[in-house]
Amino acid sequence: MPLEAFQNSKLLTLGIELELQLLSAQDFDLTRGAPDLIHYLTRHGHAGDVKPEITESMIEVSTRVHSDFPSLVDELRGIRDDLVKAAGALNIAVSGGGAHPFQHWPDRSIYETPRFLLVSELYGYLAKQFTVFGQHVHVGCADGDQALYLLHSLSRYVPHFIALSASSPFAQGTETLFDCSRLNSVVVFPLSGRAPCLLKWDDFIAYFEKMEALGIVKSMKDFYWDIRPKPAFGTVEVRVCDTPLTVDRAAVLAAYIQVLSGYLLDRRPRMPREDDYLPYSYNRFAACRFGLGAVYIDPTTGEHQPLLDHVLSALARVERYADAAGARPAMRYLYDMVEKTGNDATWIRKTHRELRSFHAVMAEQARRWVEDDPRLGD
Repeated sequence: MPLEAFQNSKLLTLGIELELQLLSAQDFDLTRGAPDLIHYLTRHGHAGDVKPEITESMIEVSTRVHSDFPSLVDELRGIRDDLVKAAGALNIAVSGGGAHPFQHWPDRSIYETPRFLLVSELYGYLAKQFTVFGQHVHVGCADGDQALYLLHSLSRYVPHFIALSASSPFAQGTETLFDCSRLNSVVVFPLSGRAPCLLKWDDFIAYFEKMEALGIVKSMKDFYWDIRPKPAFGTVEVRVCDTPLTVDRAAVLAAYIQVLSGYLLDRRPRMPREDDYLPYSYNRFAACRFGLGAVYIDPTTGEHQPLLDHVLSALARVERYADAAGARPAMRYLYDMVEKTGNDATWIRKTHRELRSFHAVMAEQARRWVEDDPRLGD
């Protein structure tokens, strides 16, 4: 089918999708709870949108379109509260986090929708291994050309988004030594990675039509890129973040992407080019492996610097754009996170050292999921 037209959106509006873990309230392993939970929510009503995901041990929730940070936080908290209440009635616990630390992937069951069954048929065992959990952030753009400029400009900051959101240090009962192990389950798919460096929407349409003619794709859903245009929504979709341990942190990460996008579209500091992607895979890997302790290679100057310093300098550059979105509390939160508390992977490792049990860690993650972050206030 032809690529859908790029829908004009209000500039810099924001929406979030979160993939969430469904746990047994007894042992905090993943459980096949999605069909019953979705049925319960459909009967009783709920905030936000709730959909199945690739396996029955996960769901996806999504927000409405927002212009400002406070309204986004309010809706996410409402979605969470309705979800937790419904899950509790079914003896299910809900958790954030990019990967479950001790689940056994062969035990997973594909959610029986036509698309997920097709994905399972196409990718085999990789479909069940795709039981990992990410946050997707949509940023509104006026047209396709603007979306492509923003996509490639944001690509320089992909290591920021990975390191700040990282919450998957353990997988299959193992210390991975990665802050973000989740993306290792994504990179194996043939249409993952980065989008081609095209800056005109007409050129992107031509690229899509070539891929479609080869029988490789049928829609934008077939691209698993780190950042992709979403023409049906009129957005750019950032897809590299692990799901955070709280909805408040999810809102903070989305606000950073929104504020950074405002800076990039207003100032246009540089025109994207293919050579920007020379260090892309290295920077991406380093952020997954070392989190905020990674070294970042600037694609323009070739300078090597601590990723933490690169994040702090970016926060200082974009801070004045936070007021328009009511995002000053989010910026303060990020400064505190970078300078003091660290990412969620840091908390997960610390909790495991203290409790010496993955089951206890997941019980704590489920407890954290229901709480508001006091650093954001009421």
